[in-house]
Amino acid sequence: MPTSLNKLKIVKKHRRRFKRYQSDRSVRVTPSWRRPKGIDSVMRRQFRGTPRMPKVGYGSDRRTKHMMPNGFYKFIVRNEKELDMLLMHNRKYAAQIAACVGAKKRQAIVKRAAELDIKVTNATAKMRTQEN
Repeated sequence: MPTSLNKLKIVKKHRRRFKRYQSDRSVRVTPSWRRPKGIDSVMRRQFRGTPRMPKVGYGSDRRTKHMMPNGFYKFIVRNEKELDMLLMHNRKYAAQIAACVGAKKRQAIVKRAAELDIKVTNATAKMRTQEN
C-alpha cells in the first residue's frame, strides 16, 4: 500500500457547522445556514455575543483543501481504464470507486489497483463473503 507524500497538517479554522440564527427556537426554521438579512438583525450587524457568520477567512489552506485525513486526494473511478491515470500519481491521489459500479466490476478494479499499487478508499464496499 502506498503512503502519502503529503506531510502538511490539515488545519480547520472553524470546526463546527454554521447554524442558522434562532433555528433552536422553532421547528420550521431549519439549522442549515441562511444569511440574516433583516435591517435590525443583531447577527447581521455582528454584535458581541452573537454567533459567528461564515467569512472568506475561514477557508482552508489552498494546499490542504479537499485533502483526506490520510493525506491523499480523492479520485473517483468508474472502470479499470481510469486507474491508469493514477499510475504516476499513486502517492498523491487515492482511488474511490463510484457508487454506481456493481460488484463484479468492483472486484476487477480492486485487483487492478493492487497491481498498480494504488490505494482504494472503499475497496471492501458492496463486497459479500461467499458462503460454502
